Amino acid sequence: MLDDLYNIYQRYQSDWDRSVAGFAIGDQYLDFNSTQAIIGVVNLSSDSWYRESVCMNSEQAVRRSLTLQAQGAHIIDIGAESTLPHAELASDEQQQNQILPLLKQLHQQGVAVSVETYHPRVAEKCLQAGAAVINLTGSENSETIYQQVAEYDAAVIICFVQGKNVRDVDTVALGCDPLQVMYDYFARQIDIATQAGVSKIFIDAGLGFYYKNLQDSDERIRFQMRTFLTGFRLRKLGFPVCQALPHAFEHFGEEVRTAEPFFAVLAALGKTDLVRTHEVSKVRAVLDTLHVY
Repeated sequence: MLDDLYNIYQRYQSDWDRSVAGFAIGDQYLDFNSTQAIIGVVNLSSDSWYRESVCMNSEQAVRRSLTLQAQGAHIIDIGAESTLPHAELASDEQQQNQILPLLKQLHQQGVAVSVETYHPRVAEKCLQAGAAVINLTGSENSETIYQQVAEYDAAVIICFVQGKNVRDVDTVALGCDPLQVMYDYFARQIDIATQAGVSKIFIDAGLGFYYKNLQDSDERIRFQMRTFLTGFRLRKLGFPVCQALPHAFEHFGEEVRTAEPFFAVLAALGKTDLVRTHEVSKVRAVLDTLHVY
């Protein structure tokens, strides 16, 4: 692997040396050129398979959110619909009913909240209630949501989604160079977003989405690892790179909760700026230790 890492670095050194924008999220300024930030996950959908992140009521969700913040999460990401392909769809009204009470409580306590959605009405209501970030898991209504984000001076995570939204994907066309395909997609979306007035942007390779042609476990894991190690190539777009840490359950089995810390090492080696994780305390320890080196 060291040989591979060296070859990647030699080939794309100009991208490695790029700086990316820093900006305020809530009351905190994040300088991504000096250290990584963490976004911790709270799931309000009972379909979400990562059981430790599932909260069945607002009291549990507030408690988990504050715990994740105390463990080192800079942003708390909440969502009411699982991205699993066979999970129940949550209407925009259902998402609002689940997310808004939690969001309002966290906003009052000074927590920077990201809301995962692809529904414009959900995004609008959540921004009104104080959401600092919209984690945009779709492309169909992206222009509308960018306009909403700009109106509230919020941030957006632009996810790489081939399909109308994360629940509408089938196969992913990656070509010979997946990072170039992603680069072209993000360049188009960033242009639309910045024209709408958005200045706080993250770009996310969408490693947690369930494309049918990445069902072979080893193939999927190789793709994920390669994307982590080469993700720094996206920094030439000028904005911080966000990566969701996967699980590789087929290999980790009963130790699946140690998978995200393992992938955090690869994400850090590839200069990921914002790490999305269910395991904040473990990942924080990994990133802090690597920073010492």
